[in-house]
Amino acid sequence: MLDENLAGIRAHRNNIHRYRRLLQTRLAEIERQFIERRLAEEQSALDSLTAATFPVAFPSNTSINATEAAR
Repeated sequence: MLDENLAGIRAHRNNIHRYRRLLQTRLAEIERQFIERRLAEEQSALDSLTAATFPVAFPSNTSINATEAAR
């Protein structure tokens, strides 16, 4: 199960990287819209799979810094 999830995470990250590279090229508007939509779908799928695979949440640096500043 973990190996399958890690493979899925890797596949989504590779797709996201590919779509970002494609967006840096000259594209027709319809192609750009399609790639932007696919990029958003891949990012959402990656976020969901990552949350399911690694359910433990750690505080971000910004929340830690805000807590320290409040002291």
